[in-house]
Amino acid sequence: MNLPDHHRVALDTFHYLWGRSHKPVLSIKDGDTVSFEINDVGSWQINEDWKSSDIVRFDESKLYPLAGPVFVEGANPGDALVVEIVDVSVADFGWSFIQPGFGLLEEDFKRHFLYKWDLKNKRFATFKGGIKIPLSPFCGVLGVAPRTRGFTKVGPPGSHAGNVDIRHLTAGSWIKIPVWTEGALFSTGDVHASMGDAEVCGTAIECAGTATLRFGIEKKAGLSSPEFFTLGDKRPRNGYYATTGIGPDLMEATKESVRNMVSHLAETYDLTAEEAYVLCSVVADVRIHEIVDRPNWVVGTMISKDIFQR
Repeated sequence: MNLPDHHRVALDTFHYLWGRSHKPVLSIKDGDTVSFEINDVGSWQINEDWKSSDIVRFDESKLYPLAGPVFVEGANPGDALVVEIVDVSVADFGWSFIQPGFGLLEEDFKRHFLYKWDLKNKRFATFKGGIKIPLSPFCGVLGVAPRTRGFTKVGPPGSHAGNVDIRHLTAGSWIKIPVWTEGALFSTGDVHASMGDAEVCGTAIECAGTATLRFGIEKKAGLSSPEFFTLGDKRPRNGYYATTGIGPDLMEATKESVRNMVSHLAETYDLTAEEAYVLCSVVADVRIHEIVDRPNWVVGTMISKDIFQR
């Protein structure tokens, strides 16, 4: 009887683009488990010595080093690759930044801003004013080789999954991804220690880490885009505080909602606008509350009251 195997993809094995012609670093079977050692999303450019002014030196060509790809024997076009998240662990250091021209409120924030996180506790990270952010690590990128030939950037997600940034894909969840080429050629990366739904400033708590994933194949699944299962969130003991944006343009309503939360956090908890914006990105959830009553839609930004001391 052939038992499932446990494999490892080392930290020095990575690539920067999606492509069907990458040589696999590993070949596995249905049911096998792989531990991926993952570089941080910026390829270790940012360290504990960096200041906000150093962000101008950030080289975007080094974004998204992906661990892999892994060839899954028996996975063929038309099938779905089922990826179970067994565990995601994080390194001791993380970062979040605001970069002009990037993020939901790019027109509001014109200065570089860097916040550095101590992740040694592994359960929570401390923000200004004693605010505690629970760690809920996941991989922002999980994907297979796209259906198109040639090489494409990691940034935009697609039917191959990729940079989906679904914060709910923590340990105990799974994602089904349509297979577009023989062996699927799965890769992963972009570990986040914590992120709010929408990642509004463009970064979460970015860090290196290790993801342990178990692989299965659903034959002839016929999926056109990924599907996933998650255990969901626990209800906050102290509830949520939420701001809204209402209007006929969904994107503008979203911006209004987040702006209102940034203002609330800054005024209530003695934060700068930059600090409040980063806090929204790593812990606040942006939700569509109502989209049926034309001409106006309602978007909410929700934040758990449990993270605050007051």
